[in-house]
Amino acid sequence: MSSIAISSSSDLAIPEWLKKCLKESSTNSSVTEDDRRHHDLVLIGRAFEFAYQLHQGQYRKSGELYISHPVAVAGLLRDLGGSPAMIAAGFLHDVVEDTDVTIEEIEERFGPEVRQLVEGVTKLSKINFKSKTESQAENFRRMFLAMAQDIRVIVVKLADRLHNMRTLQYMSESSRRRSAQETRDIFAPLANRLGIWRIKWELEDLAFKYLEPEAFREIQHHVSEKRTAREEKLAKATEILQERLRQAGIHCQDISGRPKHLYSIYQKMQRQQKEFSEIYDLAALRIIVQTNEECYRALAVVHDAFRPIPGRFKDYIGLPKPNRYQSLHTGVIGLTGRPLEVQIRTVEMHHIAEYGIAAHWKYKETGGSNSQLTTTDEKFTWLRQLLEWQSDLKDAQEYLDSVKDNLFEDDVYVFTPKGDVVPLSPGSTTVDFAYRIHTEVGNHCAGARVNGRMVPLSTRLHNGDIVEIMTQKNGHPSLDWLNFVRTSAAKYRIKQWYKRSRREENVARGRELLEKELGKTGFESLLKSEAMQTVAEKCNYHSVEDLLAGLGYGEVTLNLVLNRWREVAKGQQPATTAPPFLPKESNTAKALREAPPASSRATDSPIVGVEGLVYHIVGCCSPIPGEPIIGVVTRGRGISIHRQGCHNLENVEYERLVPVSWNSAVENSGRPHTYPVDIQIEALDRVGVLKDILSRLSDQGINVRHAQVKTAIGQPALMDLGIDIRDRSQLEQVFIQIKKMSDILNIRRVGQIDE
Repeated sequence: MSSIAISSSSDLAIPEWLKKCLKESSTNSSVTEDDRRHHDLVLIGRAFEFAYQLHQGQYRKSGELYISHPVAVAGLLRDLGGSPAMIAAGFLHDVVEDTDVTIEEIEERFGPEVRQLVEGVTKLSKINFKSKTESQAENFRRMFLAMAQDIRVIVVKLADRLHNMRTLQYMSESSRRRSAQETRDIFAPLANRLGIWRIKWELEDLAFKYLEPEAFREIQHHVSEKRTAREEKLAKATEILQERLRQAGIHCQDISGRPKHLYSIYQKMQRQQKEFSEIYDLAALRIIVQTNEECYRALAVVHDAFRPIPGRFKDYIGLPKPNRYQSLHTGVIGLTGRPLEVQIRTVEMHHIAEYGIAAHWKYKETGGSNSQLTTTDEKFTWLRQLLEWQSDLKDAQEYLDSVKDNLFEDDVYVFTPKGDVVPLSPGSTTVDFAYRIHTEVGNHCAGARVNGRMVPLSTRLHNGDIVEIMTQKNGHPSLDWLNFVRTSAAKYRIKQWYKRSRREENVARGRELLEKELGKTGFESLLKSEAMQTVAEKCNYHSVEDLLAGLGYGEVTLNLVLNRWREVAKGQQPATTAPPFLPKESNTAKALREAPPASSRATDSPIVGVEGLVYHIVGCCSPIPGEPIIGVVTRGRGISIHRQGCHNLENVEYERLVPVSWNSAVENSGRPHTYPVDIQIEALDRVGVLKDILSRLSDQGINVRHAQVKTAIGQPALMDLGIDIRDRSQLEQVFIQIKKMSDILNIRRVGQIDE
């Protein structure tokens, strides 16, 4: 693609570094083909030109040319030391979503490396989801998978999010709050996890600005009001320390004051329940030296010059944070008697603190790809866990909750007996520790020692604890653990063990249910057939055994399996031939088929076919609209309405059967009836599980008539609920929503019928 002319009247301001790239890409240079620098500049220039052309005629909400956004994103990536492929991806990250260009064309023009980065940050806006929550969850699933292949994906995404947040004022109020909340919940913690402090603090402050605007303005006013006095005090402290360090023979690269960002001040005010006037350490002094040894020598100088505050010293050099952050932190009493925070680090530590993961390629010659940092590194444990849960956590909200829980900073560090450091979330217990070591260690955990003493498994861990886990070969998780474990990983593993440990029982139950419906004749051959494998795949299972387990567990309904089987069976037979192994026709169904059709004339009765007659809907099978029904003439009580297949119809004489159906006119009139249905739920016994179930029912407008819970030590809880339902479609939605809850082991409808 040849270089394009950019209108002189354009509002686009092209930075100098980009002008050099454009000049290089448009010049017939005499450099050799293996001149890497030339090719890098050409790649960046061509990416800009391609994006400029595709985004022509597009504008942002601010009225600016749309291309100004990709230029800003590419500039941020360049400042972070991103590779040419990353900068090119910054220019191209929106073209697949906003234009007709395909991801394959990106690869053809710019190579597989740029394609991978662009594909990783492209939103799923062209896919329809049932809800915004589901869409958001799927976007993050895809993003984390892309991160696993190339960690640079998230750096591109963070640059994109940062520029969007800088221009958020042009969006609607609802859009601003939604983006700000997502930034605070996901992207700022992600920047922290990757150690990119300069992006993290700006994202937090921008989110704070739109989520708590009054608090933001108030703190901003107070900070600016006292800035001059604060800078004078810091300048005096700086002079004292510079002279002391010089006398101690310590070469100080830099010593300067750093104001704390607004959101961190707000967090401290909230955490300590204090007013702004009570927060003293609004700034910190940062001392940058050359070596690790000089860091500790400088610490001694600081403590000699100013009185240290007990309990305020933290050594992140000897014990780095999971995001690679290293520094010495200490609190001292300053010149005015107010607390002063001092940070001491080397030049390299400072670069890592500012750029985090990006420092890997900005400040080090790796001699290879910029993506050498992989998820096998210990600092990416949190990412590996999220990837492990990708296929198992099917509920969108639960997945988002687990993402948020795992992104927030680890700040409890404990040790194994061998001295290895294990970071955990605040409030973690010995069971959380066991599952962090290995899933099987957690599953077989039988006891724990902390600092050499036996302790209960519910014991909360603190910084510096030495933890030893004792296991038993036949041990297994206890449902009681769910009441005290802190981490999502531990909760998830405990629940998964209970689900999978009953697999054989679930498979047997699934076989029994399917065999009862299809008959024993040829059933084993049917299970091994390609047709049944197709049925399993249509129900989103890899194998027939998985399908049977899901059927026995209640993850899939028998009606759904039978419907899929009918589709497959009918597709394999001529139209005039009855499909094999279809569920046998009952006497009731035969009577309905042979009887004249029920009247469909307009009536206020929800049942068609009983006009002018006394009837009642029975409780043995509790039929609801959307299900085939049959009437039975009774003595003294008129006609009883049953579901077809109800056990109480097995010995009813053919002559007593009356063909009936639901009156769709009444059900669609806007004033539909509700009908009582009894359901039984089997769930992991934990505090609040019934409340969570009732909350989901309430969200769907379902009235609960009664609820009874039965529990036993070490056993799942059984909950019998009576609910009011409009029709079968609503009941199926209820089952779907409740099954999405990770604590649910089984749910079934109570009634004398095989479903």
